[in-house]
Amino acid sequence: MSSQKLKIGILGATGIVGQNYIKLLINHPWFDIVDLAASPNSAGKSYEEAVKDKWQMSTNIPEKIKGLIVRDVQDYKNLPSDLDFVFSAVNMPSKDQIKEVELNYAKNDIPVVSNNSAHRSSPDVPMIIGEINHNHTDIIGIQKKLRGLSKGFIVVKPNCSIQSYMTPIYALKEAGYEVNKLIVTTLQAVSGAGYPGVSSLDMIDNIVPYIGSEEEKTENEPLKIFGTIGENGIINSTSIEISATCTRVPVNDGHTACTSIKFKDKIPERDEIIDIWRNFKSLPQKLNLPFAPIQPIIYLDKIDRPQPKKDRDNDKGMAVTVGRLRKDNIFDYKFIGLSHNTIRGAAGGAILNAEILKVKGFFE
Repeated sequence: MSSQKLKIGILGATGIVGQNYIKLLINHPWFDIVDLAASPNSAGKSYEEAVKDKWQMSTNIPEKIKGLIVRDVQDYKNLPSDLDFVFSAVNMPSKDQIKEVELNYAKNDIPVVSNNSAHRSSPDVPMIIGEINHNHTDIIGIQKKLRGLSKGFIVVKPNCSIQSYMTPIYALKEAGYEVNKLIVTTLQAVSGAGYPGVSSLDMIDNIVPYIGSEEEKTENEPLKIFGTIGENGIINSTSIEISATCTRVPVNDGHTACTSIKFKDKIPERDEIIDIWRNFKSLPQKLNLPFAPIQPIIYLDKIDRPQPKKDRDNDKGMAVTVGRLRKDNIFDYKFIGLSHNTIRGAAGGAILNAEILKVKGFFE
């Protein structure tokens, strides 16, 4: 593998997800940030000037980033000529506008690794969780053909609300125990709403029992992730039914999922399920990718775990932490899952996808 770093850009660099990209990528062994893009209001300013007091990370703005001049995200004429790909966290009034912007980068021969939901339902755009459906990169060729693209393409990551239980369900499926019914209630952190997010008067001493469009994403996106590759892209799976309730809770970071599962045929013993989870490895672990968790599923035996404050940062914030596996009176089993929504569920998950794309040669 070449020691020369790929030159990358961040679309929506001044927002919370964009800031997370900067924080997580600043010392990345493979990727070097050379281009930052945001709204016209930020264009032409240094990054430090554009962000001002809106920087929300726990570390300071990296020195090498402070002086980078922010480009208008829709300025396609002044794209750096040596840009290898971009991460997209751009925020715009409508999904159609985001779709257009990301497609314009792809048409300009710039691959797009997106955090946005705009292209998630597009059959020819792979929506990837690195440990589950890394093979869906195979539809990039179909996407290029259908959209008339040359070097550029679009890959997305799924919604943060499904990260806390999808890998445990997939691990069971891979072991021969297919789950065909699932009821999930998510307890989602306030950081998932972005900045400034939910009003403190709405969240303190409270739970908000509705998050716009979140339940639809939670019920539908897994069907694409578990889908198969057809002539024109992904054919959604019909093998699993999901019923979701999504709530907002007064937690800073970390999405929790209370999950009940019913198996299609064979039902494993409890100890076997835990062994499957603890021994699960996939392509990111086999390749030892920089952002891959060493142990993608961490099972905790303590009856009161996982907890966001104690467990969200497990393995760089990239592991799914699971606990309280027990028999369910209506379905077969139930468990609690936890993932870090702004790392695994957002920027970190997209970085892992980019690492997979690099290893597979898609940026060459």
